[in-house]
Amino acid sequence: MIADASPFWTALAIVQVLGSAAVTAHVLLRQRNPVSAAAWIGLAWLAPAFGAALYVLLGVNRIERRGQRLRRRPVTAPDQPACCAIAPAHLIPLDRAASEITGRPLLAGNTAAPLQHGEAAYPAMLDAIAAARHSIVLSSYIFRHDGIGRRFIAALSAAQARGVAVRVLLDGVGGGYFNAGAYRHLRRTAVPVARFLHSHLPWRMPLLNLRSHKKLLIVDGRIGFTGGVNIGDENLDITSRGRLARRRRGIRDTHFRLCGPIVGQMMATFAEDWAFTTRETLRGPLWFPPISPAGRHTGDTFARVATSGPDHDIERIKLLMMAAITAARHRIRIVTPYFLPDDALATTLALAALRGTRVEIIVADRSDYRLLDWAMRDGLLALARAGCDVLWSAAPFNHSKLMTVDGAWCLIGSANWDMRSLRLNFELNVELRDPATTAAIDALIDATPARRANPRERTIPIRLRDAAARLLLPYL
Repeated sequence: MIADASPFWTALAIVQVLGSAAVTAHVLLRQRNPVSAAAWIGLAWLAPAFGAALYVLLGVNRIERRGQRLRRRPVTAPDQPACCAIAPAHLIPLDRAASEITGRPLLAGNTAAPLQHGEAAYPAMLDAIAAARHSIVLSSYIFRHDGIGRRFIAALSAAQARGVAVRVLLDGVGGGYFNAGAYRHLRRTAVPVARFLHSHLPWRMPLLNLRSHKKLLIVDGRIGFTGGVNIGDENLDITSRGRLARRRRGIRDTHFRLCGPIVGQMMATFAEDWAFTTRETLRGPLWFPPISPAGRHTGDTFARVATSGPDHDIERIKLLMMAAITAARHRIRIVTPYFLPDDALATTLALAALRGTRVEIIVADRSDYRLLDWAMRDGLLALARAGCDVLWSAAPFNHSKLMTVDGAWCLIGSANWDMRSLRLNFELNVELRDPATTAAIDALIDATPARRANPRERTIPIRLRDAAARLLLPYL
Protein backbone atom coordinates (compact mmCIF):
# COMPACT_ATOMS: atom_id res chain seq x y z
CA MET A 1 0.00 0.00 0.00
CA ILE A 2 2.78 2.40 0.98
CA ALA A 3 4.79 1.49 -2.11
CA ASP A 4 1.78 2.14 -4.33
CA ALA A 5 1.22 5.56 -2.75
CA SER A 6 4.86 6.63 -3.02
CA PRO A 7 4.76 7.73 -6.70
CA PHE A 8 1.65 9.80 -6.02
CA TRP A 9 3.25 11.70 -3.15
CA THR A 10 6.45 12.14 -5.14
CA ALA A 11 4.52 13.59 -8.07
CA LEU A 12 2.55 15.85 -5.74
CA ALA A 13 5.78 17.12 -4.16
CA ILE A 14 7.24 17.85 -7.60
CA VAL A 15 4.10 19.75 -8.66
CA GLN A 16 4.18 21.80 -5.45
CA VAL A 17 7.85 22.67 -5.88
CA LEU A 18 7.28 23.68 -9.49
CA GLY A 19 4.24 25.75 -8.46
CA SER A 20 6.19 27.51 -5.72
CA ALA A 21 9.07 28.15 -8.13
CA ALA A 22 6.67 29.59 -10.73
CA VAL A 23 5.09 31.89 -8.14
CA THR A 24 8.56 33.00 -6.99
CA ALA A 25 9.62 33.84 -10.54
CA HIS A 26 6.41 35.77 -11.24
CA VAL A 27 6.67 37.69 -7.97
CA LEU A 28 10.30 38.65 -8.60
CA LEU A 29 9.46 39.94 -12.07
CA ARG A 30 6.14 41.66 -11.30
CA GLN A 31 5.89 42.74 -7.67
CA ARG A 32 7.42 46.17 -6.99
CA ASN A 33 6.96 46.23 -3.23
CA PRO A 34 9.73 44.17 -1.56
CA VAL A 35 7.66 43.53 1.59
CA SER A 36 4.73 42.24 -0.45
CA ALA A 37 7.06 40.20 -2.66
CA ALA A 38 8.77 38.57 0.33
CA ALA A 39 5.39 37.73 1.88
CA TRP A 40 4.09 36.07 -1.30
CA ILE A 41 7.29 34.05 -1.80
CA GLY A 42 7.27 32.91 1.83
CA LEU A 43 3.63 31.87 1.61
CA ALA A 44 4.23 29.99 -1.66
CA TRP A 45 7.00 27.86 -0.11
CA LEU A 46 5.56 27.40 3.38
CA ALA A 47 2.09 26.46 2.14
CA PRO A 48 2.69 25.46 -1.49
CA ALA A 49 -0.80 24.54 -2.70
CA PHE A 50 -2.65 27.18 -0.68
CA GLY A 51 -0.04 29.90 -1.27
CA ALA A 52 0.14 29.38 -5.03
CA ALA A 53 -3.65 29.30 -5.37
CA LEU A 54 -4.02 32.43 -3.26
CA TYR A 55 -1.41 34.26 -5.33
CA VAL A 56 -3.16 33.34 -8.58
CA LEU A 57 -6.43 34.70 -7.15
CA LEU A 58 -5.22 37.82 -5.35
CA GLY A 59 -1.65 38.57 -6.37
CA VAL A 60 -1.76 38.71 -10.17
CA ASN A 61 -2.56 42.15 -11.57
CA ARG A 62 -4.96 41.28 -14.40
CA ILE A 63 -6.12 44.90 -14.52
CA GLU A 64 -2.78 46.14 -15.84
CA ARG A 65 -2.70 43.60 -18.65
CA ARG A 66 -6.30 44.23 -19.70
CA GLY A 67 -5.81 47.98 -19.45
CA GLN A 68 -2.70 47.85 -21.63
CA ARG A 69 -4.63 46.03 -24.37
CA LEU A 70 -7.47 48.54 -24.32
CA ARG A 71 -5.21 51.57 -24.10
CA ARG A 72 -3.30 50.75 -27.25
CA ARG A 73 -5.97 53.03 -28.75
CA PRO A 74 -6.26 55.58 -25.91
CA VAL A 75 -9.16 58.01 -25.69
CA THR A 76 -7.84 61.55 -25.52
CA ALA A 77 -9.36 64.98 -25.25
CA PRO A 78 -8.93 67.38 -28.18
CA ASP A 79 -5.58 69.11 -28.12
CA GLN A 80 -5.46 72.11 -25.82
CA PRO A 81 -2.50 74.45 -25.57
CA ALA A 82 -0.24 73.95 -22.60
CA CYS A 83 0.56 76.98 -20.51
CA CYS A 84 3.03 78.35 -18.05
CA ALA A 85 1.20 79.14 -14.84
CA ILE A 86 1.95 82.36 -13.03
CA ALA A 87 3.04 81.07 -9.64
CA PRO A 88 5.68 81.67 -6.96
CA ALA A 89 9.09 80.99 -8.48
CA HIS A 90 9.83 78.17 -6.03
CA LEU A 91 6.79 76.24 -7.32
CA ILE A 92 7.81 76.43 -10.99
CA PRO A 93 9.73 73.09 -10.80
CA LEU A 94 6.48 71.52 -9.58
CA ASP A 95 4.99 72.23 -13.02
CA ARG A 96 7.59 70.10 -14.74
CA ALA A 97 7.32 67.30 -12.18
CA ALA A 98 3.51 67.25 -12.43
CA SER A 99 3.67 67.18 -16.22
CA GLU A 100 6.03 64.19 -16.19
CA ILE A 101 4.06 62.37 -13.47
CA THR A 102 0.59 62.81 -14.97
CA GLY A 103 1.48 62.87 -18.67
CA ARG A 104 -0.97 65.77 -19.12
CA PRO A 105 -0.47 69.48 -19.80
CA LEU A 106 -1.50 72.25 -17.44
CA LEU A 107 -4.44 74.10 -19.01
CA ALA A 108 -5.47 77.74 -18.63
CA GLY A 109 -8.90 79.33 -18.69
CA ASN A 110 -10.78 77.35 -16.05
CA THR A 111 -13.04 78.08 -13.10
CA ALA A 112 -13.43 75.95 -9.97
CA ALA A 113 -16.29 76.66 -7.55
CA PRO A 114 -16.45 74.75 -4.24
CA LEU A 115 -19.76 73.16 -3.22
CA GLN A 116 -20.10 72.35 0.46
CA HIS A 117 -21.81 69.06 1.35
CA GLY A 118 -24.77 67.50 -0.37
CA GLU A 119 -26.95 70.56 0.30
CA ALA A 120 -24.95 72.58 -2.25
CA ALA A 121 -23.55 69.82 -4.49
CA TYR A 122 -26.74 67.90 -5.27
CA PRO A 123 -28.89 70.85 -6.43
CA ALA A 124 -26.07 72.11 -8.67
CA MET A 125 -25.58 68.63 -10.16
CA LEU A 126 -29.31 68.03 -10.68
CA ASP A 127 -29.74 71.47 -12.28
CA ALA A 128 -26.90 70.69 -14.70
CA ILE A 129 -28.47 67.34 -15.60
CA ALA A 130 -31.86 69.02 -16.17
CA ALA A 131 -30.24 71.61 -18.46
CA ALA A 132 -28.21 69.07 -20.47
CA ARG A 133 -28.71 69.26 -24.23
CA HIS A 134 -26.28 66.73 -25.69
CA SER A 135 -24.53 64.35 -23.28
CA ILE A 136 -24.19 63.34 -19.63
CA VAL A 137 -21.66 60.98 -18.05
CA LEU A 138 -21.66 60.05 -14.37
CA SER A 139 -19.22 57.91 -12.42
CA SER A 140 -19.70 57.25 -8.72
CA TYR A 141 -18.26 54.92 -6.11
CA ILE A 142 -21.48 54.89 -4.05
CA PHE A 143 -24.89 55.45 -5.65
CA ARG A 144 -27.63 54.52 -3.21
CA HIS A 145 -31.23 53.79 -4.13
CA ASP A 146 -32.54 56.15 -1.43
CA GLY A 147 -34.22 59.55 -1.50
CA ILE A 148 -31.49 61.51 -3.26
CA GLY A 149 -30.49 58.49 -5.34
CA ARG A 150 -34.01 58.21 -6.74
CA ARG A 151 -33.91 61.92 -7.67
CA PHE A 152 -30.73 61.34 -9.66
CA ILE A 153 -32.21 58.25 -11.31
CA ALA A 154 -35.30 60.25 -12.31
CA ALA A 155 -33.18 63.13 -13.66
CA LEU A 156 -30.93 60.82 -15.69
CA SER A 157 -33.92 58.88 -17.02
CA ALA A 158 -35.66 62.12 -18.04
CA ALA A 159 -32.52 63.28 -19.84
CA GLN A 160 -32.26 59.97 -21.70
CA ALA A 161 -35.96 60.19 -22.65
CA ARG A 162 -35.54 63.66 -24.19
CA GLY A 163 -32.68 62.52 -26.41
CA VAL A 164 -29.59 63.31 -24.34
CA ALA A 165 -26.84 60.65 -24.61
CA VAL A 166 -26.32 59.31 -21.06
CA ARG A 167 -23.66 56.93 -19.69
CA VAL A 168 -23.46 55.89 -16.02
CA LEU A 169 -20.59 53.91 -14.49
CA LEU A 170 -20.90 52.53 -10.94
CA ASP A 171 -18.25 50.73 -8.95
CA GLY A 172 -18.88 46.99 -8.68
CA VAL A 173 -18.51 47.05 -4.88
CA GLY A 174 -19.46 50.55 -3.74
CA GLY A 175 -22.47 50.59 -6.06
CA GLY A 176 -23.81 47.46 -4.35
CA TYR A 177 -22.14 44.12 -5.02
CA PHE A 178 -25.25 41.99 -4.43
CA ASN A 179 -28.01 44.56 -3.90
CA ALA A 180 -27.41 47.21 -6.56
CA GLY A 181 -30.75 49.02 -6.44
CA ALA A 182 -29.65 52.11 -8.37
CA TYR A 183 -28.07 49.97 -11.10
CA ARG A 184 -31.24 47.89 -11.54
CA HIS A 185 -33.55 50.92 -11.69
CA LEU A 186 -31.33 52.72 -14.22
CA ARG A 187 -31.41 49.64 -16.45
CA ARG A 188 -35.21 49.46 -16.19
CA THR A 189 -35.44 53.00 -17.52
CA ALA A 190 -33.12 52.19 -20.46
CA VAL A 191 -30.25 54.36 -19.20
CA PRO A 192 -26.91 52.85 -20.36
CA VAL A 193 -25.27 51.83 -17.08
CA ALA A 194 -22.36 49.52 -16.28
CA ARG A 195 -20.58 48.24 -13.17
CA PHE A 196 -16.81 48.61 -12.94
CA LEU A 197 -14.99 45.31 -12.23
CA HIS A 198 -18.10 43.44 -11.18
CA SER A 199 -18.51 39.69 -11.52
CA HIS A 200 -20.07 36.91 -9.46
CA LEU A 201 -17.68 34.35 -10.98
CA PRO A 202 -15.32 32.86 -8.32
CA TRP A 203 -12.18 33.36 -10.41
CA ARG A 204 -13.01 37.06 -10.72
CA MET A 205 -13.40 37.52 -6.96
CA PRO A 206 -9.93 39.15 -6.52
CA LEU A 207 -11.32 42.16 -8.36
CA LEU A 208 -13.27 42.94 -5.18
CA ASN A 209 -10.05 44.49 -3.89
CA LEU A 210 -9.75 46.88 -6.87
CA ARG A 211 -12.34 49.65 -7.02
CA SER A 212 -13.19 52.77 -8.98
CA HIS A 213 -13.38 55.45 -6.29
CA LYS A 214 -13.89 58.31 -8.78
CA LYS A 215 -16.76 60.81 -8.50
CA LEU A 216 -17.43 62.45 -11.85
CA LEU A 217 -20.36 64.19 -13.49
CA ILE A 218 -19.80 65.82 -16.89
CA VAL A 219 -22.60 67.59 -18.76
CA ASP A 220 -22.38 68.43 -22.47
CA GLY A 221 -18.60 67.96 -22.27
CA ARG A 222 -18.29 71.49 -20.83
CA ILE A 223 -19.34 71.40 -17.17
CA GLY A 224 -17.71 68.99 -14.74
CA PHE A 225 -18.21 68.05 -11.11
CA THR A 226 -15.72 66.14 -8.98
CA GLY A 227 -14.62 65.85 -5.37
CA GLY A 228 -15.54 63.61 -2.47
CA VAL A 229 -19.35 63.50 -2.60
CA ASN A 230 -20.99 60.15 -3.31
CA ILE A 231 -24.72 59.88 -4.03
CA GLY A 232 -26.60 59.04 -0.84
CA ASP A 233 -28.85 60.59 1.79
CA GLU A 234 -26.04 60.53 4.36
CA ASN A 235 -24.55 63.59 2.62
CA LEU A 236 -27.60 65.69 3.41
CA ASP A 237 -28.33 67.64 6.60
CA ILE A 238 -28.62 65.09 9.39
CA THR A 239 -31.30 67.14 11.14
CA SER A 240 -33.68 66.76 8.19
CA ARG A 241 -33.46 63.04 7.57
CA GLY A 242 -35.79 61.58 10.19
CA ARG A 243 -35.14 57.93 10.95
CA LEU A 244 -32.00 57.92 8.79
CA ALA A 245 -30.36 60.23 11.32
CA ARG A 246 -30.69 57.54 13.96
CA ARG A 247 -29.23 54.81 11.69
CA ARG A 248 -26.34 56.64 10.09
CA ARG A 249 -24.29 59.67 11.00
CA GLY A 250 -24.22 62.56 8.56
CA ILE A 251 -21.24 63.29 6.36
CA ARG A 252 -19.61 66.65 5.63
CA ASP A 253 -17.89 66.80 2.26
CA THR A 254 -16.58 69.10 -0.47
CA HIS A 255 -17.33 68.91 -4.19
CA PHE A 256 -16.36 71.26 -7.04
CA ARG A 257 -18.00 72.58 -10.20
CA LEU A 258 -15.39 73.00 -12.93
CA CYS A 259 -15.66 74.73 -16.30
CA GLY A 260 -13.11 75.24 -19.06
CA PRO A 261 -10.62 73.06 -20.97
CA ILE A 262 -9.97 70.90 -17.87
CA VAL A 263 -13.36 69.25 -18.45
CA GLY A 264 -11.91 67.65 -21.61
CA GLN A 265 -9.25 65.88 -19.51
CA MET A 266 -11.94 64.73 -17.08
CA MET A 267 -14.07 63.42 -19.95
CA ALA A 268 -11.11 61.53 -21.44
CA THR A 269 -10.66 59.75 -18.11
CA PHE A 270 -14.31 58.69 -18.01
CA ALA A 271 -14.13 57.56 -21.64
CA GLU A 272 -11.15 55.29 -20.83
CA ASP A 273 -13.00 53.76 -17.87
CA TRP A 274 -16.15 53.27 -19.96
CA ALA A 275 -14.17 51.59 -22.77
CA PHE A 276 -12.38 49.43 -20.19
CA THR A 277 -15.73 48.25 -18.78
CA THR A 278 -17.99 48.09 -21.85
CA ARG A 279 -15.59 48.24 -24.83
CA GLU A 280 -17.64 51.14 -26.22
CA THR A 281 -15.48 54.06 -27.35
CA LEU A 282 -16.82 57.56 -26.76
CA ARG A 283 -15.43 59.94 -29.36
CA GLY A 284 -16.39 63.04 -31.29
CA PRO A 285 -17.95 66.43 -30.49
CA LEU A 286 -20.93 64.88 -28.68
CA TRP A 287 -18.56 63.92 -25.86
CA PHE A 288 -15.58 66.20 -26.61
CA PRO A 289 -16.85 69.56 -27.84
CA PRO A 290 -14.26 72.26 -28.51
CA ILE A 291 -13.73 74.35 -25.38
CA SER A 292 -12.02 77.68 -25.84
CA PRO A 293 -10.48 79.54 -22.90
CA ALA A 294 -11.87 82.67 -24.58
CA GLY A 295 -15.47 81.46 -24.16
CA ARG A 296 -17.97 82.35 -21.52
CA HIS A 297 -16.39 79.89 -19.07
CA THR A 298 -13.11 81.78 -19.06
CA GLY A 299 -11.37 81.75 -15.70
CA ASP A 300 -8.01 82.46 -14.14
CA THR A 301 -7.44 78.95 -12.79
CA PHE A 302 -4.80 76.69 -14.33
CA ALA A 303 -5.75 73.03 -13.98
CA ARG A 304 -4.59 69.51 -14.73
CA VAL A 305 -6.11 66.05 -14.12
CA ALA A 306 -4.11 63.44 -12.20
CA THR A 307 -5.24 59.82 -12.20
CA SER A 308 -4.02 56.82 -10.26
CA GLY A 309 -4.76 53.10 -10.29
CA PRO A 310 -3.20 49.62 -10.19
CA ASP A 311 -2.32 49.79 -13.89
CA HIS A 312 -0.03 52.11 -15.87
CA ASP A 313 -1.09 54.99 -13.55
CA ILE A 314 0.11 53.26 -10.37
CA GLU A 315 0.89 55.69 -7.51
CA ARG A 316 0.89 58.78 -9.75
CA ILE A 317 -1.28 60.82 -7.38
CA LYS A 318 1.01 59.83 -4.52
CA LEU A 319 4.04 61.01 -6.52
CA LEU A 320 2.28 64.30 -7.26
CA MET A 321 1.60 64.76 -3.54
CA MET A 322 5.24 64.07 -2.73
CA ALA A 323 6.42 66.54 -5.40
CA ALA A 324 4.17 69.26 -3.97
CA ILE A 325 5.34 68.56 -0.41
CA THR A 326 8.97 68.73 -1.51
CA ALA A 327 8.41 72.04 -3.35
CA ALA A 328 6.58 73.71 -0.44
CA ARG A 329 8.41 76.37 1.56
CA HIS A 330 5.82 77.96 3.81
CA ARG A 331 2.68 75.93 4.50
CA ILE A 332 1.09 72.60 3.57
CA ARG A 333 -2.54 71.96 4.52
CA ILE A 334 -4.21 68.55 4.21
CA VAL A 335 -7.80 67.52 4.92
CA THR A 336 -8.60 63.82 4.52
CA PRO A 337 -11.08 61.36 6.05
CA TYR A 338 -8.45 58.60 6.30
CA PHE A 339 -4.72 59.06 6.83
CA LEU A 340 -2.75 55.84 6.38
CA PRO A 341 0.11 56.69 3.97
CA ASP A 342 3.11 54.47 3.40
CA ASP A 343 6.48 55.27 4.97
CA ALA A 344 7.75 57.22 1.94
CA LEU A 345 4.85 59.70 1.95
CA ALA A 346 4.85 60.05 5.74
CA THR A 347 8.61 60.64 5.76
CA THR A 348 8.27 63.34 3.10
CA LEU A 349 5.78 65.17 5.32
CA ALA A 350 8.01 64.81 8.38
CA LEU A 351 11.02 66.18 6.46
CA ALA A 352 8.95 69.16 5.31
CA ALA A 353 8.12 69.96 8.94
CA LEU A 354 11.74 69.49 10.00
CA ARG A 355 12.99 71.99 7.38
CA GLY A 356 10.60 74.63 8.74
CA THR A 357 7.53 74.28 6.52
CA ARG A 358 4.31 74.40 8.49
CA VAL A 359 2.46 71.10 7.91
CA GLU A 360 -1.17 70.96 8.98
CA ILE A 361 -3.09 67.66 8.80
CA ILE A 362 -6.81 67.59 9.62
CA VAL A 363 -8.42 64.17 10.07
CA ALA A 364 -11.83 63.22 11.41
CA ASP A 365 -11.79 62.58 15.16
CA ARG A 366 -14.05 59.63 14.43
CA SER A 367 -14.57 58.21 10.94
CA ASP A 368 -17.07 55.62 9.75
CA TYR A 369 -14.61 52.77 10.44
CA ARG A 370 -13.38 52.40 14.01
CA LEU A 371 -10.47 50.12 13.10
CA LEU A 372 -9.18 52.80 10.72
CA ASP A 373 -9.35 55.37 13.52
CA TRP A 374 -7.13 53.21 15.69
CA ALA A 375 -4.66 52.49 12.89
CA MET A 376 -4.40 56.18 11.92
CA ARG A 377 -3.53 57.51 15.34
CA ASP A 378 -0.20 55.76 15.67
CA GLY A 379 1.21 57.30 12.49
CA LEU A 380 -0.43 60.69 12.95
CA LEU A 381 0.93 61.19 16.43
CA ALA A 382 4.40 60.19 15.21
CA LEU A 383 4.12 63.06 12.69
CA ALA A 384 2.97 65.36 15.48
CA ARG A 385 6.15 64.52 17.38
CA ALA A 386 8.12 65.38 14.20
CA GLY A 387 6.61 68.87 14.18
CA CYS A 388 3.46 68.51 12.07
CA ASP A 389 0.25 70.14 13.32
CA VAL A 390 -2.25 67.29 13.63
CA LEU A 391 -5.86 68.25 14.30
CA TRP A 392 -8.98 66.15 14.87
CA SER A 393 -12.05 67.55 13.10
CA ALA A 394 -15.28 67.47 15.08
CA ALA A 395 -18.44 65.54 14.15
CA PRO A 396 -20.14 65.12 11.79
CA PHE A 397 -17.66 62.99 9.86
CA ASN A 398 -15.62 65.09 7.40
CA HIS A 399 -15.14 63.18 4.14
CA SER A 400 -13.44 66.06 2.25
CA LYS A 401 -10.16 65.52 0.38
CA LEU A 402 -8.26 68.81 0.13
CA MET A 403 -4.62 69.89 -0.08
CA THR A 404 -3.12 73.37 -0.45
CA VAL A 405 0.50 74.51 -0.72
CA ASP A 406 1.87 77.99 -0.05
CA GLY A 407 -1.43 79.70 -0.82
CA ALA A 408 -1.02 79.15 -4.58
CA TRP A 409 -1.48 75.44 -5.40
CA CYS A 410 -4.17 72.97 -4.44
CA LEU A 411 -5.27 69.40 -5.08
CA ILE A 412 -8.90 68.24 -5.02
CA GLY A 413 -10.66 65.03 -6.00
CA SER A 414 -11.44 61.53 -4.80
CA ALA A 415 -8.16 60.18 -3.37
CA ASN A 416 -7.71 59.70 0.37
CA TRP A 417 -4.29 59.72 2.02
CA ASP A 418 -4.09 55.95 2.45
CA MET A 419 -2.46 53.03 0.70
CA ARG A 420 -5.78 51.76 -0.68
CA SER A 421 -6.55 55.03 -2.46
CA LEU A 422 -3.01 55.68 -3.63
CA ARG A 423 -2.20 52.16 -4.85
CA LEU A 424 -5.28 49.92 -5.24
CA ASN A 425 -8.16 52.24 -6.13
CA PHE A 426 -8.77 53.97 -9.45
CA GLU A 427 -8.83 57.66 -8.47
CA LEU A 428 -9.09 61.08 -10.10
CA ASN A 429 -7.75 64.32 -8.64
CA VAL A 430 -7.42 67.78 -10.17
CA GLU A 431 -4.42 70.03 -9.62
CA LEU A 432 -5.40 73.72 -9.42
CA ARG A 433 -3.06 76.72 -9.61
CA ASP A 434 -4.67 79.98 -8.64
CA PRO A 435 -4.22 82.08 -5.47
CA ALA A 436 -7.93 83.00 -5.38
CA THR A 437 -9.11 79.39 -5.64
CA THR A 438 -6.51 78.28 -3.12
CA ALA A 439 -7.62 81.05 -0.75
CA ALA A 440 -11.22 79.85 -1.05
CA ILE A 441 -10.16 76.30 -0.15
CA ASP A 442 -8.02 77.59 2.72
CA ALA A 443 -11.10 79.43 3.99
CA LEU A 444 -13.05 76.17 3.95
CA ILE A 445 -10.26 74.53 5.94
CA ASP A 446 -10.22 77.44 8.42
CA ALA A 447 -13.97 76.96 8.95
CA THR A 448 -13.53 73.28 9.89
CA PRO A 449 -14.00 72.82 13.65
CA ALA A 450 -10.95 70.96 14.94
CA ARG A 451 -8.83 70.44 18.05
CA ARG A 452 -5.11 69.91 18.21
CA ALA A 453 -3.90 66.35 18.83
CA ASN A 454 -1.84 65.66 21.91
CA PRO A 455 0.84 62.99 21.31
CA ARG A 456 0.79 62.16 25.03
CA GLU A 457 -2.95 61.74 25.41
CA ARG A 458 -2.95 57.93 24.98
CA THR A 459 -2.45 55.33 27.68
CA ILE A 460 -0.22 52.29 27.08
CA PRO A 461 -3.16 49.90 26.38
CA ILE A 462 -4.52 52.37 23.81
CA ARG A 463 -1.10 52.72 22.22
CA LEU A 464 -0.78 48.93 21.96
CA ARG A 465 -4.23 48.69 20.38
CA ASP A 466 -3.44 51.42 17.84
CA ALA A 467 -0.04 49.93 16.96
CA ALA A 468 -1.61 46.50 16.45
CA ALA A 469 -4.30 47.98 14.20
CA ARG A 470 -1.59 49.70 12.16
CA LEU A 471 -0.14 46.28 11.26
CA LEU A 472 -3.21 45.88 9.02
CA LEU A 473 -2.29 49.07 7.08
CA PRO A 474 -1.71 47.32 3.73
CA TYR A 475 -5.21 45.80 3.88
CA LEU A 476 -7.25 48.80 5.14
